[in-house]
Amino acid sequence: MRHSGVIVAEVLETLRKMVAPGVTTQDLEKCAEAEIKKKKAAPAFKGYRGYPYCLCTSVNEQVVHGMPSKRVLNDGDIVSIDVGVLADGFYGDAAITVPVGTVSDEALRLIDITALSLAMGIEAARVGNRLFDISSAVQRCVEAEGFSVVRDFVGHGIGRALHEPPQVPNFGTAGVGERLKPGMVLAIEPMINAGTYKVKVLNDGWTA
Repeated sequence: MRHSGVIVAEVLETLRKMVAPGVTTQDLEKCAEAEIKKKKAAPAFKGYRGYPYCLCTSVNEQVVHGMPSKRVLNDGDIVSIDVGVLADGFYGDAAITVPVGTVSDEALRLIDITALSLAMGIEAARVGNRLFDISSAVQRCVEAEGFSVVRDFVGHGIGRALHEPPQVPNFGTAGVGERLKPGMVLAIEPMINAGTYKVKVLNDGWTA
């Protein structure tokens, strides 16, 4: 699994450096597909439940599962880039949010607090802790800064399948849920809004 995770990290770093005003999300998609192929891996998302792309690219108010398109990234945007791969029989899955050019202070703070909440969730992911210790750590970090945690989408286990039990919400009560055991692999996925936690899935059936 480490190999899959390394590939995901390397692809994301390549895409991070590519983000700039004038680039389209379709440009990011083409680059990701080429990079994944070059690393002798397979895209995890493409074909999953009919999803047609290697990446999810969610811009500004979009939270998750945005579909690559001819949309041009503009100065001041933020873009979430989510990529998954399959290598040697194991899946890797991660996302980053990248500022495009010069962005607002609020957008930068949203990105920073999201990263901090992920770090807090990882810190709580210790053998013997409860699953919702992770959830509570993320929620407390986010809400203390005045942001809200999306309820409709959650993290998950990962391994031989892209999505495995258990689900890992970004909200919940510490001390609740199954015990964390050696060998468990979790995709902790903080999804944070400036405003209400509610989201709406668009007509494409994916973008929220």
